[in-house]
Amino acid sequence: MFEFKHKNILDTDQFSKEDLDFLITKTKQMEKLLESGKSFGILRGKLLASLFFEASTRTRLSFEAAMERLGGRIISTVGFQFSSISKGETLYDTMKMVEAYADIAIIRHPVEGSSRIAAGAVSIPVINAGDGAGQHPTQALLDLYTIISEKGTIDGLSIAFIGDLKYGRTIHSLINLLRHYKVHLYLISPDELKLPDSYKKNLSGFPISFEETKDIKAIWDCDVAYVTRIQEERFTDHMEYERLKETYKVNKELILASKKNTTVLHPLPRVNELSTDIDDLPNAAYFRQAKYGVVMRMVLLCTLLKVPFGD
Repeated sequence: MFEFKHKNILDTDQFSKEDLDFLITKTKQMEKLLESGKSFGILRGKLLASLFFEASTRTRLSFEAAMERLGGRIISTVGFQFSSISKGETLYDTMKMVEAYADIAIIRHPVEGSSRIAAGAVSIPVINAGDGAGQHPTQALLDLYTIISEKGTIDGLSIAFIGDLKYGRTIHSLINLLRHYKVHLYLISPDELKLPDSYKKNLSGFPISFEETKDIKAIWDCDVAYVTRIQEERFTDHMEYERLKETYKVNKELILASKKNTTVLHPLPRVNELSTDIDDLPNAAYFRQAKYGVVMRMVLLCTLLKVPFGD
């Protein structure tokens, strides 16, 4: 019987294909429990520390909704100004205090690698909810589950990534998971925002293939189009952001011209890169994608806390 051996969820490099198969299977089970109303109470008596030192809506609320739906409770801090870090306390000391209060912690922090520092300070499980331009592993897991739910499979698909491939931690994370599958990627971006070489080198030896292009029309050959915004907060030069921010815009006309029934995903929030005229299309899956985040995070909380559920 397969055993999930990870104590923390820090990046997507840690997952094997067997880990992913396990989490997908458990998420399907959890979805049934949630629909039946039998999920509540699984984590009764457990306490989650929700630590968000960078802005978040979907990730924070979906983790907190996941814990509430499992019958657990939450303590939280949002923003540096509402924590003792604003007084000069180190992240290490903050985490030692959290360890005394909670059974598990999630952390979002603007500094890449901060989640690993946090996990190294404590014995309780820690989940990386986004660390700067680094990774966002739980988003990648829910994205993977969304693709399976929407398309019925992953192997054999063509998937386009559009926009900020340089700083987009959701893209970095999902590509690391997709390398375990036989998929073809179209990496669509301006030259200034191409996927870093380190992530491309990471695909070597896996069944995945990819090609880079600046042509947005490449999505017409794709089963899935994963759209991302140009992230103003990652730029040190604001003029560079202003020049690039509207490089691509995915709208209804573009999607309807596709040769395939292209499923549109977006980690959200969106700005100008994804038109609202797509929202009423059946293949616009980004709000369903956000909903899948709750059930996947329910699974991660139970798995790391070693509380069984389902079959």
